[in-house]
Amino acid sequence: MILGRVTGNVVSTIHHPVVNGRKLLLAERLDQRGKPTGGYIIALDGIGAGRGETVLILDEGSGARQILDDASAPVRSMVVGIVDEIELGSG
Repeated sequence: MILGRVTGNVVSTIHHPVVNGRKLLLAERLDQRGKPTGGYIIALDGIGAGRGETVLILDEGSGARQILDDASAPVRSMVVGIVDEIELGSG
């Protein structure tokens, strides 16, 4: 899983049918404390996340295809959760 913050949408006029009706989100990668790492990822939105929200991104194609229930979907990364709070342990 990757922690990220949604910074915008990606628009494509030509795409695979599995993307129809779904948003492609651009997310800035975050470290475990919620600070930017300098990297970005494009992920298919599975939950209705929006700009500025901190999200969990599944970056493993097989898991994303299982969520979509399509074994041949050309998808690797998918937003699967919106983070309300990050709490780190003392260990």
